[in-house]
Amino acid sequence: MSSEHNLSGKTALLTGALGTLGRAQASVLAGAGADVLLTDLASTNGQAFAAELDASAAGSVRFIPHDLDDLAVSEAFATRLAEEHGGIDILINNAALIINRPFEEFSLAEYEDQIRVNSSAAFALVRGVAPSMKAKGYGKIVNLCSITLRGVLDGYVPYVASKGAIYGLTTALARELGPHGIRVNCISPGAIRSEAEDRVFADRLQEYNDWVLERQCLKVRGQPEDIANLSLFLCSPSSDFITGENIGIDGGW
Repeated sequence: MSSEHNLSGKTALLTGALGTLGRAQASVLAGAGADVLLTDLASTNGQAFAAELDASAAGSVRFIPHDLDDLAVSEAFATRLAEEHGGIDILINNAALIINRPFEEFSLAEYEDQIRVNSSAAFALVRGVAPSMKAKGYGKIVNLCSITLRGVLDGYVPYVASKGAIYGLTTALARELGPHGIRVNCISPGAIRSEAEDRVFADRLQEYNDWVLERQCLKVRGQPEDIANLSLFLCSPSSDFITGENIGIDGGW
């Protein structure tokens, strides 16, 4: 464990923990010694994944199933976890719905679903954990944004709108929470190899891969561990003078 990234004694709450990026981030948090609370939709894989990490982690790893769809329930969920664990030191809002289709084919309900889960839920969770961070005078909040804010892909209007809200939430919270020692940043991954990519581009995966490499300065694909390492940095004391930033990690798109 790198000393500058030592998270021993810190409690981290990570949403979307069973996705590709979530699993990578869970692994580095556990490896850095944090007590990690993983949450995602109910799944037998969640308990098995947490047990696997817990077996070799310096801290503890626990999976708590939770659906982010109800904002009031999500706020209460975060508040309860903070009370049970003596406060939440780190919150990573990683969970997201992502669907690819022309904007005319999205219903209003589908648009609202993505806004609610991808951005509004982050606000609800921050409301739940901020009091314990304020009490300690220290905290780290990392929100997952996206390279799609640059208008580089078609077919993601609700998703991009939700990530725009996450960026705005990040800068506004950084301003309000900074006096309490709470740092708030976001990460904008580029085209990272993931299960979501395999699902969305299943019928044209090689074509998509070639398209990505043509646009990147670096001619290699980004991996989940690249995002996880940046997330760990933003959660660690090494980044204590960074807040309100949206950090791109995209191979030079």
